[in-house]
Amino acid sequence: MAFIAIVVGLVLLIKGGDWLLKSSVSLSLNLSIPRVVIGMTVVSFATSAPELIVSIQSALSGYPDIALGNIVGSNIANLAFVLAITVLITPIVVPKSFFKTDWPMMMFSTLLFIVMIAFDGILSSIEGAFMFLVLVVFIFYLLKGQKFSKNDIAESQDFELLNLRQTLQYILAGGFALWLGSETLVKGAVSLASLMGVSERIIGISIISIGTSIPELSASIIAIIRKEKAISLGNLIGSNVFNILAVMGITSMIMPIEVQDLNIISNDLVWMFLISLLVLIMVLIPKDNHLNRFNGIILLGLYLYFISDLLV
Repeated sequence: MAFIAIVVGLVLLIKGGDWLLKSSVSLSLNLSIPRVVIGMTVVSFATSAPELIVSIQSALSGYPDIALGNIVGSNIANLAFVLAITVLITPIVVPKSFFKTDWPMMMFSTLLFIVMIAFDGILSSIEGAFMFLVLVVFIFYLLKGQKFSKNDIAESQDFELLNLRQTLQYILAGGFALWLGSETLVKGAVSLASLMGVSERIIGISIISIGTSIPELSASIIAIIRKEKAISLGNLIGSNVFNILAVMGITSMIMPIEVQDLNIISNDLVWMFLISLLVLIMVLIPKDNHLNRFNGIILLGLYLYFISDLLV
């Protein structure tokens, strides 16, 4: 029953994320928000919604390690699994925004998160509020720094433009599916952890994090197929930023999060930092501003090693 609950919860989260993604992108295009900003903000927030709901539900239910493991695991999965699959399908030309704003902001968020957690093992409400404030400032900066082009709508054929009624319907349906999916998934994950005799951290950082990263994978593959590479890479980088600053920020404001399993600090956060750093190195060496299939093989291999090491 625990496994069935996890599967049902993941299906609901995937569908909810997909519906929220549709409505969010359609709304942003109708509001004349540039594609690059859409990828870094709207799409990232929509695909991070499953992580947000699961983390809040886990923290309120008294399972902080699931909340933390979900975010850390999702950020690792976004770069070492989702990005790997994406570039294995087709190499990505890295836009200038990657060096100017995207990667620096992701690394800043990552380091800020690590310092706050490692200092005392607690992510307090004040720290969460500060993280969320940083996100608000970053979004404001993005919106002020990008200009909208008519091509942003004309070239965004991978997303169906919805009218206001359809947009509201998808938002409501997506929100309900995310709530119900998170309830089912968290209960199933806790039951499975008890049955298998493993920690909540391992369940959160493996099964749940992979499941909640599926919206990112779906959005990135669709964007790549439709040649919307600005959205594809921006979505993954933006999702990691949102996972830390929005998901952990909001969750800790609602319920301060205390680390139960210290392996999150000594192992998982280190992996998250190193994978983020590795992506920059791959872009810089060789100096062609590409992520190619060889990079994808390396990233996927590292992710498989990370997961197998957890389960040993």
